Amino acid sequence: MSEFPTTRMRRLRKTPKLRDMIAGTVLTKNDLIYPVFVREGISKAEPIPSMPGQYHHSVDEIVDKSKEVAELGIPAILLFGVPKHKDEVASSAYRKDGVVQRAVRAVKDELGDELVVITDVCLCQYMSHGHCGVVKRGKVLNDPTLELLAKVGLSHADAGADVVAPSDMMDGRVKAIREALDREGFTDTLIMSYAAKFASSFYGPFREAAHSAPAFGDRRTYQMDPRSLDESLREVAFDIKEGADIVMIKPALPYLDILYCVKTTFRLPTAAYCVSGEFLMIRSAAEKGYMDEKAAVLEALTSIKRAGADVILTYFAEDVARWLTEGGRT
Repeated sequence: MSEFPTTRMRRLRKTPKLRDMIAGTVLTKNDLIYPVFVREGISKAEPIPSMPGQYHHSVDEIVDKSKEVAELGIPAILLFGVPKHKDEVASSAYRKDGVVQRAVRAVKDELGDELVVITDVCLCQYMSHGHCGVVKRGKVLNDPTLELLAKVGLSHADAGADVVAPSDMMDGRVKAIREALDREGFTDTLIMSYAAKFASSFYGPFREAAHSAPAFGDRRTYQMDPRSLDESLREVAFDIKEGADIVMIKPALPYLDILYCVKTTFRLPTAAYCVSGEFLMIRSAAEKGYMDEKAAVLEALTSIKRAGADVILTYFAEDVARWLTEGGRT
């Protein structure tokens, strides 16, 4: 007679209820942030060809969209602006009547604290050359860029943003923004820094959506090398020291090891951005019938949370909120 082990792991998996009872990681709506594009010069939502199911929204309709998001139980949105005017000093990025500033005021006036409004602080989609900083003789300059980033962050806070999120990867930008905010009395405005943002191949669909592809060269001199773990921990440590309240890893799925190391090392609220290329891979495969979209998305986002993310930025946020409602999870 063959001997059987005393412990049989399969016993814990035999029914859905048992699996749910002992699940170590449970995805909820409170984990979600929904990125939204608000575009100047349009009157109604326009589909984004590179990101099926996502839209450019007008300032006039952003309130209705935000209400939909809040009613689904998603706690926060991240606003990206797509302006009409671009120049070499990103002037549209920090105008009082800029596209993001108007959108923030409209949403906060209508929804107040029902929805956390986060704003992306960067210059690429506002610059005529598409880079994230001031350019001189073909080189992106760090220190002159900090002054502009601080102006952008301050303008967003003045409009009512709860959180500003610098995504440029210039050295010292968290400190510059924090000092500007505190100097003008916005001490309660949070900073969620893109602390470890990699020069990734997964940003293509977003750059089409935000009209932000660089006109020359690439962003490898300021975004991080995908091969570096130690450097990412140093980047995060600097941002925390400079005043970041939340740190972000971007992209998410190819960098789960970075996410885990950041969370276990610093124990600070940590975000992960499941970016446009990750979104498009799953959506495209699902549209071709190669995988079940719901199952793939929930598996992917659960893995991101398991690796250490407290919040996940995903273009699937609305779908996930509906699926979790159907499944009885909040």
